[in-house]
Amino acid sequence: MTADALPYASKLRRSFVTPEGVDLRLELAPAGTRAAGFFIDALIMLFTLIVVTLIMVFIAVPGLGEVLTVLWLLGFFLLRNGYFVLFEMGGRGATPGKRLMGVRVVARDGARLTGAAVVARNAMREIEVFLPLSFLGAQAAQGLADTFLTLFALLWSGIFLFFPLFNRDRLRVGDLVAGTWVVNTSKAKLSHDLVGSAAMQRRVFPEAALNLYGVYELQTLEEVLRLEDPKSVATVAQIIRTKAGLPPDGDDYGFLSDYYAALCARLEGGMLVGRRRENKWDGA
Repeated sequence: MTADALPYASKLRRSFVTPEGVDLRLELAPAGTRAAGFFIDALIMLFTLIVVTLIMVFIAVPGLGEVLTVLWLLGFFLLRNGYFVLFEMGGRGATPGKRLMGVRVVARDGARLTGAAVVARNAMREIEVFLPLSFLGAQAAQGLADTFLTLFALLWSGIFLFFPLFNRDRLRVGDLVAGTWVVNTSKAKLSHDLVGSAAMQRRVFPEAALNLYGVYELQTLEEVLRLEDPKSVATVAQIIRTKAGLPPDGDDYGFLSDYYAALCARLEGGMLVGRRRENKWDGA
């Protein structure tokens, strides 16, 4: 990173305190990166819509034109809303566009991203962008879109689209309502000790210790290991040892690395047999 870029990056860095009390210091995604991710998602949805439209035209039955039109409109509504909700409710907290651009959605309070928050932030997008533009398109198709209506719809959507540029946290209105951030995903590669095979682990953990955490906590642990902040590493290691009843051994980073590897192996095994835990509150 250049010297000129450092002040800008520091302006986007925010404190992100996990439920364990660890400050991960995440970096907010720039507006341009978010826009690029949305553009990729829009292309995916457009391609899907075109494919579905061609299929509906191919199987169209005479006399059912109005029914197919209603189904198409309903499908478009479900696509543009369900697409974002389903992907962001996943473990990665990101749509394909966000993943390609290296960003994800997180809760601003440091807790797990909830389904209610995901639905809220994406429901607002309907009001921000899709509703006025859809109404404008419908009016234009009937030849009823005058200059005032066109300018009003474009101005309405423009205000919301550019809203992230005018607040320091780069928040959409949907983020304000839902209590979320869009942050950069750390691209640093984990050391071989973290992702190595179980045979390379120096410590063996009891099943009760591995039952303490799920996928969400695994991602938090991964961030702590990537940052390599001694205070954060020591805090998390102490919390896990206390909960699991394990004695300290003077090597907090090694302890967390081994615990991370063991937890990865356990969760991957659980996915193979359909028992993946999303977080520590889910049943084992």
